[in-house]
Amino acid sequence: MLARGASAAKMREMARPTRPPRPPAESTAAKTPGGGARARASRPRGGEDAADGAPPEVAARVPFAQTTLTGQMLIAMPALADSRFAQSVIYLCAHTEEGAMGIVLNRPLTSPSFADLLAQLSVVPVPPARSINLCQGGPVDNARGFVLHTSDWTGDGSLRVDDRVALTASLDILKAIAAGGGPSRGMLALGYAGWGPGQLDAEIQQNAWLSAPADISLLFDDDHETKWRRALASLRIDPLLLSTAAGRA
Repeated sequence: MLARGASAAKMREMARPTRPPRPPAESTAAKTPGGGARARASRPRGGEDAADGAPPEVAARVPFAQTTLTGQMLIAMPALADSRFAQSVIYLCAHTEEGAMGIVLNRPLTSPSFADLLAQLSVVPVPPARSINLCQGGPVDNARGFVLHTSDWTGDGSLRVDDRVALTASLDILKAIAAGGGPSRGMLALGYAGWGPGQLDAEIQQNAWLSAPADISLLFDDDHETKWRRALASLRIDPLLLSTAAGRA
């Protein structure tokens, strides 16, 4: 994960009017609980080594389930061992035969502030007319910024995930928000979480994740400490009563 505190040089990646990434060939899959093959974090895109410095391992794969989870939340199971994803809630922006891509919702960044970031990027006005939260979106491409937001605003390069949520990776959205416009709700993420073909499906079968319908309020609120428990509660699940039996909600 990116250390707390993002530099302007890193965030200038947003200046390029590009579409958000397709599901990556590399996996950032978390370690899965006991039983069967385990997928470990592989070499993130951009050439950075995996956290333990070891060569990437081949993750377990299963055929695509044909039922896409695009637009849903992934909720980490308690037994998930990778600290980067422990008790995480991820919004899935894409889930296809080619892999999956999502944004971690509950890893907030306290530095820089949104106003400081705009000043570093020469986006006016500063202070902005309104602000959005910053978070660590995942370990892949964490030099890039992505704004996950409601789809009442879209611009060039925006990826409309569904009729409620979109993802934008350009400075245009920051300028709109700073001026008091832009989407009604949003968050700025550094990096994203990604899985190669069949890897997320394998992790779900290995009981690493539950899936749940996305709740707009939960996606964008700033109560990060309780977000995981509230996501489980949306499925009427008490984390203290979770079993290790495989399955998906």
